[in-house]
Amino acid sequence: MPVADFLRDYWQQKPLLIRNAFPDFVSPISGEELAGMALEEAVESRLVLEQGDEGPWQLRNGPFTEEEFLALPRTHWTLLVQAVDQWLSEVAVLKKYFRFIPDWRLDDVMISYAADKGSVGPHFDYYDVFLLQAEGKRLWHQGQKADETTPRLEGTPLNILSEFEAQNSWLLEPGDMLYLPPQFSHWGIAEGACTTISIGFRAPSASTILEDLAAELAHGLPQHLRYSDPGIAPTSTPAEIDAESVARLQQQLGAWLQQPQNIAQWFGAVMTEAKYPDTVALDAGEAEDWREQLAQGAELVLNPASRCAFCREPQTLFVDGESFSAPLPFAERFCESHSIASGDVEAFPELAQTGGVIDQLVSQGTLIYPPEDY
Repeated sequence: MPVADFLRDYWQQKPLLIRNAFPDFVSPISGEELAGMALEEAVESRLVLEQGDEGPWQLRNGPFTEEEFLALPRTHWTLLVQAVDQWLSEVAVLKKYFRFIPDWRLDDVMISYAADKGSVGPHFDYYDVFLLQAEGKRLWHQGQKADETTPRLEGTPLNILSEFEAQNSWLLEPGDMLYLPPQFSHWGIAEGACTTISIGFRAPSASTILEDLAAELAHGLPQHLRYSDPGIAPTSTPAEIDAESVARLQQQLGAWLQQPQNIAQWFGAVMTEAKYPDTVALDAGEAEDWREQLAQGAELVLNPASRCAFCREPQTLFVDGESFSAPLPFAERFCESHSIASGDVEAFPELAQTGGVIDQLVSQGTLIYPPEDY
């Protein structure tokens, strides 16, 4: 299916099963390796047990110990590890297949390992997700669209739906992929041990946008801009807030929001915020000798935990929630390649000035030397 057809007919509209989306697919990580990652403090991980010691659909948060894994039952549990793409290049490379959607819309690549009959229960998400079967088989049930009013199961921190009726069911094998738009309820159940890769997309909520954007734009508005009503007609009901006044305010709000450049600056910063900024900060200053190293043929790369984007108007580079003034040709190339070499410094010497863009990005951990295992 051409990408244009998928975006026109399915994206954010209806589910799509893609058989053999990745022919002869070989999982980039095993269940044992995933469990090893869940032992690490820096990695976000969770365990879901359908029948836990504390009741049904018990949630445990990592990091875990080897003893905890050895004590798990033989069936009905799932391990989930977030942002595996930040730690394994073999997983990160999968993201290139989804670049028909803007990079800044991608959230992360989560991978789950489930014992036989393991699942996280019937639920729904507010984001788009591609579910790629990596190892074993998983039976997916897709149900009704749901929202915050849909009844949930009590007694568990998980958002398990108390009522679920499957409208479609598919058995996925390695290489098969299921696309689910936001709010479509679903329930995946392992048939034998299996591994599933979830490529999820981010989108800020309307409440977040309005609250955060309003504060950002209001900061730059002069005090003389106020509600006004020239030409108002005499009123016979002075206590009434009438429809004309509401419409007048709505029109004035629209005029105050006409700040496309400021909105672009805000949006670029929000959509490039690192999901795990502490992970980025761990590498702060690691490449301080970059001038010497680049001259010898080395390169700087974008931290796997970082995000970047650019805007043409105003001409801006966004990295990890910060905006930087940078030449558009450089910003475009960097956001495509996620790397900087000596040729970039020669072409754009202003970036290499003391305290310039490269120094700033190195000091905050955004630019690093290529990791040996990445």
